[in-house]
Amino acid sequence: MPATNGPLQAILERAHRIPGLTHFPGVDEITRRLDALAAEHPDLVTRRRIGTSRLGDPITMYSIGTGPDEALVYAGVHPNEPIGFWTAIRLAEDLCADEELRTGCRWNIIGCIDPDGTRLNEGWFDGPFNRVHCLEHFYRPAPAEQVEWSFPFQYKTAYFDQVMPEAFALMRVIDELKPTVAVSLHNTELGGVYYYVTKELEGFVAELHAIAASFGLPLELGEAETPVARPLGPAVYEMISAKATYDYTESLGMTPYSSSGGSSAEYAERHGTVSLVAELPYWTHPANDDQTPADEPYAGVLVRMADALGNDIDVMLEIFAAARPHLSGDSQLVRATDAFLPYLAKRPERDRLRAAKEDPARIATVAERFGLTDVHRSFRLRFGGMLLRALEGEIARGSAAAAVHPLARRMRSLYREWQDEAATLDHELRTVPIKDLVGVQYAATLALLGAVRREAS
Repeated sequence: MPATNGPLQAILERAHRIPGLTHFPGVDEITRRLDALAAEHPDLVTRRRIGTSRLGDPITMYSIGTGPDEALVYAGVHPNEPIGFWTAIRLAEDLCADEELRTGCRWNIIGCIDPDGTRLNEGWFDGPFNRVHCLEHFYRPAPAEQVEWSFPFQYKTAYFDQVMPEAFALMRVIDELKPTVAVSLHNTELGGVYYYVTKELEGFVAELHAIAASFGLPLELGEAETPVARPLGPAVYEMISAKATYDYTESLGMTPYSSSGGSSAEYAERHGTVSLVAELPYWTHPANDDQTPADEPYAGVLVRMADALGNDIDVMLEIFAAARPHLSGDSQLVRATDAFLPYLAKRPERDRLRAAKEDPARIATVAERFGLTDVHRSFRLRFGGMLLRALEGEIARGSAAAAVHPLARRMRSLYREWQDEAATLDHELRTVPIKDLVGVQYAATLALLGAVRREAS
């Protein structure tokens, strides 16, 4: 473990005590574990229903400790990102067991803010933990149905006010608590560790680096998740926002996407809340932090991968357009596919415009080239899998028109080719132990409160 200061060392010692974990908990297990904790510690845990999902699941918050600080931690804002479910559970358990940990702060923990979406991912939560299996059972809500990105938003020509019940529940909690810190529990898929924070805090970037290093995880030093992200240090970025994304898209001469809203962090900033996102990967690759030059200009990689992604999106759009009149409108998978494919179809154009502004002499790093290549691989596995589930789900429910059957067979054949290509990378990937992923997120959460307290002292 690298040398760290006293407070961070104590945090890391707690984080490294997280036991081995062999699966991700689904909605019912999350509720069962947190309810049992509340029943065991009625003097410490306040259990409160804060909302109801669109399909009728209760959404519950568990509060532990006393103020004056208020911390808000919420998991499942993207229901395909389950590391945070364990982080929320472990944090609640430790708060009940350790008086020192809860001194001076009331921790408000939402174990799962999107139960409906989470249930559509539970098909891979018990493994096997390989990329092909994971992404074949992947579900990500349409942008306007993501809790993280469905907060009210008005900027220039963009306007969004179709706030879902789940996001509205979180809004009410934010306005009530006016939290000192908020941690939205996310994770990525393959790569290194990276972070977003809404405020530069002295010494915090170094602490975030030390946390990842203590678990032997690389930082993500390749292509940023979005060109909008402003680095505060290696693999640490200022929190991305809907406004910044709008301005960047507009600067390229493109029409900004305006069918979703702002983020939870943007909303919480009105209360002076400092928010953190720690992005953790299930798998790492040796190229993730390789800063050596590749043998290809960066602009050339952008164009090459834009063309490859564009070709695959065009095929999926063709299949979906032919099937759409025969698919059920009440399916979350259909709605998500209907939103994502046109949205993703704009990315190749954006990347070609980016390439035109790049210095043609700049050589890509190995990490950048691998990252851009893998975005293409990931997108077609993710969203091709969702399209396939939408088609085969219609057939499985016994309501599919005859036209859907050949489209499903075509998509299944294409998807197998993509799976076979992805599987050739398996021998190069390292599967990160779940306990280490939870440990990094847990430690970063505690370190954020410490950094904000230092800043205020």
